[in-house]
Amino acid sequence: MTAKYYDALLLYRRVDIFERGGLRLSRSTLANWCINAGDIIHPLVEAMRLHLLKEHSLCADETHVQALDEGKSPSSKSYMWVYRSHENSQQPVVIYDYQAGRSRACAQAFLAGYQGYLQCDGYSVYDGIEDITPVGCWAHARRKYNDALKAGSKSKGRAHKAISFISQLYKLETQAKNKKLSSDERYQLRQEKALSILTQFKTWLDEVQDKITTGSYIGKAISCNINQWHKLIRYVEDGHLGIDNNITERDIRPFTTGRKNWLFSKSVNGAKASATLYSIVMTCRVNDINPYYYFQHLFRALPNRQQMYDDFTDLMPWNVQLDFDYS
Repeated sequence: MTAKYYDALLLYRRVDIFERGGLRLSRSTLANWCINAGDIIHPLVEAMRLHLLKEHSLCADETHVQALDEGKSPSSKSYMWVYRSHENSQQPVVIYDYQAGRSRACAQAFLAGYQGYLQCDGYSVYDGIEDITPVGCWAHARRKYNDALKAGSKSKGRAHKAISFISQLYKLETQAKNKKLSSDERYQLRQEKALSILTQFKTWLDEVQDKITTGSYIGKAISCNINQWHKLIRYVEDGHLGIDNNITERDIRPFTTGRKNWLFSKSVNGAKASATLYSIVMTCRVNDINPYYYFQHLFRALPNRQQMYDDFTDLMPWNVQLDFDYS
């Protein structure tokens, strides 16, 4: 499981590795082990989800996946949603959630009971969910201007101008990080300096909006900024919030890297097990825990639990002491 979900090593390669060591196992056996492991660990991941929903602010992203027995056409995609604690969390959690679609209902089901900020890339399904305040991502905003430059847009000057405004915002965040400012101090810095930059940027956007072609790359970038403005500036309201959603993109990257190798899941059960096991290895990573030894610890502890009724607090990664001695 560590090799597959952490190192993106395909199961058939594990079969070859085991066989070279004199152990013959089929790929289907390994796949079934992963599915069974996902079933065993799922109650713990559900406890992690409930812990996550108590956080002050969350981040979210999603990417497509296909399970062959869904009965869908190749063009009809299911999704792996990823939710995680914000960058300043002391007990960070990363949860993968497999869903057959990309609708608001998927996010609502996972986030039921959560109250707070949710930072994402501007995808509209996160808007309008009760008790959730959406926060925009400046990395996505900047990316659209970079796309305009790569496309050889005639409005390169305007793209560079917009990027310069955004770069000034990021310089302040770098300054806060280098000085190790507290959340309150970062809030003060943003209020004193970021707000004036944002005001100038918005004035410039309003001025140039009517001077550009709406369907052009630069036109789409500017329109997107204006439409998302109320969410993009929200990060200055609270020093706990980040300026972008890059940490979630980093956490979803191991899945997209693995997907390039295995392309699809054979079954829905396999996709759900993958969501559970990715949740474990990625939560281990953000807590600086070796997932291999954490899995060993879980498979010794979980069989002794009344899983649906037990308190899993002692099994949370930040509460587990691993001595690495399992001889």
